[in-house]
Amino acid sequence: MKGRIVSLALSSIFVAAAAVAAAQDATPPPPPNVLVIQREYLKPGKAGAIHANSENNFVRAETAAKWPTHYIAMDSMSGPTRALFVFAYDSFADYGKDQEAQNANPTLSAALDSASLTDGELLNRYDSSAWVYHPEMSVHASVDVPHQRYWEFTVFRIKEGHYAEWMQLVKIYTDGFAKYPDAHWATFENQYGENGGGEWLVITPMRNLGEVDKGLSNGKDFFASLADSGKQVGELAGASIDSVQTNLFVVNPKESYVDASWATTAPEIYGH
Repeated sequence: MKGRIVSLALSSIFVAAAAVAAAQDATPPPPPNVLVIQREYLKPGKAGAIHANSENNFVRAETAAKWPTHYIAMDSMSGPTRALFVFAYDSFADYGKDQEAQNANPTLSAALDSASLTDGELLNRYDSSAWVYHPEMSVHASVDVPHQRYWEFTVFRIKEGHYAEWMQLVKIYTDGFAKYPDAHWATFENQYGENGGGEWLVITPMRNLGEVDKGLSNGKDFFASLADSGKQVGELAGASIDSVQTNLFVVNPKESYVDASWATTAPEIYGH
């Protein structure tokens, strides 16, 4: 679709139906194996209620079709004005089946095409990418997704031929932060997209922005604990990382298509 190719979603991170059960269970499920992220870059003055009204056309179409694939919408709080739409799948095979089922549903396809025409007038640019989850590069990644209001996305561009140094660097970080129970992130490798290959996405969900303050404090403790190995971390980062960028997003419940139970599970976010 996008029409919404229905797909950046996040059960958790990440928005599969299993996340609904997670909200009621003591142990949330891990992030999805495949994460699809759609980005819409908005024209000046076209964000806010104008874009929300347009996106509601997609939500109404999928609600009417009782479509089983859900997604979380997010608005940028830093960087260019843009919206993210996040979908989660167990596999690329499931992603493909979802697309094929949409194409075989003429009523839904027509409604999405119509919604795309309206929404396209508000956009400067649109793109989509697919990412693969790496549990060995993640820390405490299972979270209660419905209650996560803020999402931090950090993209690392890795220098060609320096994968080994990158993996060494990640191992130092995952081992070091594993001892902090409130530290949590999920790491994904780019599989398809404009910059396919060489990019890694680290996603940190947060209930409130006070978690940013706590993360900064944990970071200071972590670097203080490195002692002599601090020089090695700097060398590995310099050898392997070409660029890094971090941005912050906030959930937009009016543009999200989530399971109806989330309105009860997390009324502070989805009870609109």
